[in-house]
Amino acid sequence: MKATFHIGQTEYTADLTKPLDISIPLSPDGPRAWYVDRMIIRSVVDDGFVGSVAEGGSVNFRNIMFNPHGHGTHTESYEHVADVSRPVGQLLKKYFFSAQVISITPELRNEAEDFSAVGDLIITVQQLRDRINMNAVPEALVIRTLPNVESKLNANYSDSNFCYLKEDALAYLAEIGVQHLLVDLPSVDREHDGGKLAGHKAFWKNGDASRHYCTISEFVFVKNEIEDGLYLLEMQIAPFVNDAAPSRPVLYSVWQ
Repeated sequence: MKATFHIGQTEYTADLTKPLDISIPLSPDGPRAWYVDRMIIRSVVDDGFVGSVAEGGSVNFRNIMFNPHGHGTHTESYEHVADVSRPVGQLLKKYFFSAQVISITPELRNEAEDFSAVGDLIITVQQLRDRINMNAVPEALVIRTLPNVESKLNANYSDSNFCYLKEDALAYLAEIGVQHLLVDLPSVDREHDGGKLAGHKAFWKNGDASRHYCTISEFVFVKNEIEDGLYLLEMQIAPFVNDAAPSRPVLYSVWQ
């Protein structure tokens, strides 16, 4: 099945039978952050009922305990940082977007500011300027950090001071009109930032109503065989009434 779409005046084609899934499965073996334990999947056993076929039950019937921010690929709405009702599972009015994949080797921060420190790994506004196609700014931007190692699939990022985007880098993305940001990091902000979440707020322009439909997705994983460049992105978000929900972003290669 092939689909055609336009970016500006240029027509592109995508083959919808060849998806490139950039999500990480939600499982007890997946990555985690924010000091949460591994997610729990447990069969219900109660008053003679056994929710496990392997243990003699007629069906598998399991409870699942997880945190949408701390376990696996998830998408956030503006509700994450504000006292507003913007459930991410009800946010999108369409599900396909033009997207650009870029790869970035984080830089070492050379100055301390607020809660940041010299030596932090950061993504800068100049790195984004150097890579984003300004002739056709994508609706969605997917950032793959280098080196792109498979340990991202099951790492525990708690208390690791992981890489983050500088606040002005996120403000720049909002300024040029990027609507959906996807990163292979636990957060776009520094792990310990005193609760400021300045990058998140900059991306949403500190509450500007024109940005309330925009999203941030974290904990994606872009395989090495997926080249940098233009794609069609399908955003699949679980319909949770919450500021964040598990998600499954899918890319499709495109051509003119």
